[in-house]
Amino acid sequence: MDSKLTINISNGLKKNLLENIKSNYILNKLFNNLKRAKLLNLIKYNNYIKNRLNININDYYECSLIIEIEIKPKKRKYGKFINFHGENQKYYHIYFDDNKKEIKRNYLIKDDKVIKIKIIIENKIKSFESLFYLCECIEAINFKKFNCTNITNMSFMFNKCTSLKQLNLDNIDTNNVTDMSNMFSECSLLTELNLNNFNTNNVTRMDHMFSCCSALKQLNLDNFNTNNVTRMDHMFSYCSSLTQLNLGNFNTNNVTNMSYMFSYCSSLRKLNLNNFNYNNVIYIGDMFNGCKSLKELNIGNFNIDHPTYKEDMFEGCPKEMVNKIKRL
Repeated sequence: MDSKLTINISNGLKKNLLENIKSNYILNKLFNNLKRAKLLNLIKYNNYIKNRLNININDYYECSLIIEIEIKPKKRKYGKFINFHGENQKYYHIYFDDNKKEIKRNYLIKDDKVIKIKIIIENKIKSFESLFYLCECIEAINFKKFNCTNITNMSFMFNKCTSLKQLNLDNIDTNNVTDMSNMFSECSLLTELNLNNFNTNNVTRMDHMFSCCSALKQLNLDNFNTNNVTRMDHMFSYCSSLTQLNLGNFNTNNVTNMSYMFSYCSSLRKLNLNNFNYNNVIYIGDMFNGCKSLKELNIGNFNIDHPTYKEDMFEGCPKEMVNKIKRL
């Protein structure tokens, strides 16, 4: 028998590579005794095996993309913990606890005594829209591995995760994401959120992004690039625990909607928007509605006679501050 093993990967590489490896009698035993991920890495980093398989490493990389998410469910809370979407469902592998037993469902039942859930996604998916939407049984989410760069949509990703207290996004890749609308909205128990590694260069929508994160005490967005963002409406609305917000790096040249952007940020004391550009803004009503603690507000080059101005823009704000702005 020929000592060089050749696997035909010219057609359907991403779909058939694993099946071809499993069907090869020499590698079958190795495949059965190692986790799939370990075998993939062994091939990827072992030149001897790679050469014997005659695999182009660049092509191989495309089919070995893996996202691993660790979830801690809330005790005595049952229901859905992840949302599947259409044809991608077969690429989700879910394990309860540490027994590595794969299950076929995405919800908790009363008989489950689960400490930890591991989810592995191994497909080049393009959307994480509503991935954890309405998953009220989750207390903590940790993205352990994220070797995928194709995600373009993260809208509603954690929307209404009302039991979520811990969220680790250190490993997440947002390089190609264009939509972050409603991403964290109504995560009402989150007190902190580390987004230092977020790349927002391609994002066009940030509306409702942090809306109703009522327990969020601070938010560092210094690394945010908003050059392409067109919608910021409701972005921080009802973030009632925020006392300060530094948006000095925000570029609003392309923003058309700022309505309700800071509405009901009832603990916000001062806000400097000196760098904001309102030239393309069409909707601006209720922008600061309900900001009852706001003592200092710099709205930059905004003209009170601008056609977008609405009287309710400052509804519920301290009268002294509003009068001062109108006199400027």
